[in-house]
Amino acid sequence: MSEPAPPKSDAADSDATDSGTTGTADADSDAEVQTGAESVVAALERAGAETLFGVQGGAIMPVYDALYDSDLQHVTMAHEQGAAHAADAYGVVAGEPGICLATSGPGATNLVTGIADADMDSDAMLALTGQVPSHMVGSDAFQETDTTGVTAPITKHNYFAGDADTVGDTVGEAFALSAEGRPGPTLVDLPKDTTLAETDREPGPAETPDTYSVEEDPDDEQVEAAARAIERAEKPLLLFGGGVVKSDACQEARGFAIEHGIPVATTMPAIGSMPEDHELCLSWAGMHGTGYANMAITHTDCLIAVGTRFDDRLTGGLETFAPEAEVVHVDIDPAEISKNVHADYPVVGDAGRAIERLSAEMDRSPQTREWRQQCQSWKDEYPLAYATPDDEPLKPQFVVEAFDEATDDDAIVTTGVGQHQMWAAQFWTYRSPRTWVSSHGLGTMGYGVPAAIGARIAADDDQQVVCFDGDGSFLMTMQELSVAVRENLDVTVAVLNNRYIGMVRQWQDAFFDGRQMAADYDWCPEFDKLAEAFGAKGLRVDDYDEVADAVEEALSYDGPAVIDFHVDPAENVYPMVPSGGANGKFALSEDQL
Repeated sequence: MSEPAPPKSDAADSDATDSGTTGTADADSDAEVQTGAESVVAALERAGAETLFGVQGGAIMPVYDALYDSDLQHVTMAHEQGAAHAADAYGVVAGEPGICLATSGPGATNLVTGIADADMDSDAMLALTGQVPSHMVGSDAFQETDTTGVTAPITKHNYFAGDADTVGDTVGEAFALSAEGRPGPTLVDLPKDTTLAETDREPGPAETPDTYSVEEDPDDEQVEAAARAIERAEKPLLLFGGGVVKSDACQEARGFAIEHGIPVATTMPAIGSMPEDHELCLSWAGMHGTGYANMAITHTDCLIAVGTRFDDRLTGGLETFAPEAEVVHVDIDPAEISKNVHADYPVVGDAGRAIERLSAEMDRSPQTREWRQQCQSWKDEYPLAYATPDDEPLKPQFVVEAFDEATDDDAIVTTGVGQHQMWAAQFWTYRSPRTWVSSHGLGTMGYGVPAAIGARIAADDDQQVVCFDGDGSFLMTMQELSVAVRENLDVTVAVLNNRYIGMVRQWQDAFFDGRQMAADYDWCPEFDKLAEAFGAKGLRVDDYDEVADAVEEALSYDGPAVIDFHVDPAENVYPMVPSGGANGKFALSEDQL
């Protein structure tokens, strides 16, 4: 996950947010800075930040006090983990860094899961944490934690802000750095004496340090060599990764595919980068990806991978991944080139610029008619399908498709992690980037509900937001439903309740002789009644004939709604490539594993 990073700064900064709910008091944006905390808030305003997600506390209180007179919108979350996930999702949808803040000690450590999640998925996010006064650091003071030490492995860069005169510049730098080049989370730890100290120094613009440089323009020779490889290919395949979305290069990437008639598979983070109803799109590949995408990867002779880190859930066994292919790998982070999959033709640079350069360099398109026909035959042979026998309970895939049909093309989907996540990715047709918001690399259960809050606030007013969650995943962050109610956020949560940690149960059945240890969740509460207790609309669905009406009622409700769908507890996710297996040998049922 590395990228060149600036040397550690000893500048200081603070957190900022409103004291209570969404929105803040009217502010005089030209007010002079008088404290370190006010410098932090001024830096965020000048960086163009609009919304922050956080939880109040003692060490961060000076920053919250400075937010009282700011135009920045603050959303008080129920738990700091929720603040981090909401900020992450806000950034994914808005295309700019999301911001979360918390106090010292447990507040900061509660952010860690969300920071790690953003780090694994290369999501731009800024975390601001309160800290005990500088002279008490290292004394085991009340609510003290070595926050910079704890988060060093999971941030793009972090800072201990020890000077009120420079704290605003540090916050601005951290904000800029999180989005520049390969995105990722940054963190500024704010000792209370820094944020309380007097200063009249106004922070400068949000800029990355002079020591930080990113090669955005690819090398001419690299582009030329890659272009020649693509031209001579007989079975080329484009693989769009999350970097295509993060660099806003979807238009260029789609145009390249269409101009040259090259089929496209995506990774899970890149879902929506290519419209899934386009004839060239094979949808997403990997462990639970489509059979046709995995077959195309297995048989391509030229894999053109853009903005992907080739994680194990995509590749399966590396020795069997794209075994017949020359690999063109485009990535802004040189550390990713040949890290997992050897790149025969590396192209280091921004995804959009690299694709434009490749397109300009191409003298002709590869001859792909027969290859496209082969890909279509795999689509016909391995469609995503499921049975709905009358004597079996409601199928979760049916629920996903019902929502897809009832919502607009630009609706945003957030998810927790587990079987429900895979069904939401498989049985929804994604046509636009930044409409799929999920936890990929870290696989964080509980991501879905707080992500829906962040996505709702970042989205256009007329965009719908649907969260698919599992019963186990929903339990982990359901307290954030209170935030959605307080803010009257129009989000719909569909709990695909199978009374299990479903993916664990599926693996236990397949690989542990059916020994279901600690996977049974039949002790969960009634989620529809729980939703009503929070003040949301609660619905329960058990049968197919109830689905359409419940979906319509929830979507039309002006506020948060939760539908507890009691689905088949025995349903499994297929296709499935066993961990470390070959993509082309995916299983369509348990007896094929």
